[in-house]
Amino acid sequence: MTSRVQLALRVPDLAASIAFYTKLFGTEPAKLRDGYANFAVADPPLKLVLIEGTAGEATRMDHLGVEVETTEAVHAASTRLGEAGLTTDVENDTTCCYALQDKVWVHGPGQEPWEVYVVKADADSLTKQQGSTCCTGAAEVAIGTKEPAAAGGCC
Repeated sequence: MTSRVQLALRVPDLAASIAFYTKLFGTEPAKLRDGYANFAVADPPLKLVLIEGTAGEATRMDHLGVEVETTEAVHAASTRLGEAGLTTDVENDTTCCYALQDKVWVHGPGQEPWEVYVVKADADSLTKQQGSTCCTGAAEVAIGTKEPAAAGGCC
């Protein structure tokens, strides 16, 4: 696998969204869990994450990311981003969105949350480990909403 961009969307109807994106990208979800699905799209290289939101609300961006192949690539990104003057939040061995991950978070000028991450192993839990930025709703609070997101705001 080469690096690919991740787009995480909070969707009001998970089943309808899964059906739509299966047709749009011509591929089935790579992972399906309660309130969660992700697609590993080969062309264009994309990790599309769908997180169940609130029925009746419009789909909205939850966060963005870059999936990389190794922990070393996450550490290199963390070093590069820090040296560039960006504030980083590093999370190693964090369980989030049904995966064990190493990651580093940064925020763009509009407070949009970005993560550079590697999936180290599959996990049975959607929820985060203590102290993790993952799944806290910080992504939505950071981009201006007042209410925290439901569990699942990472991937």
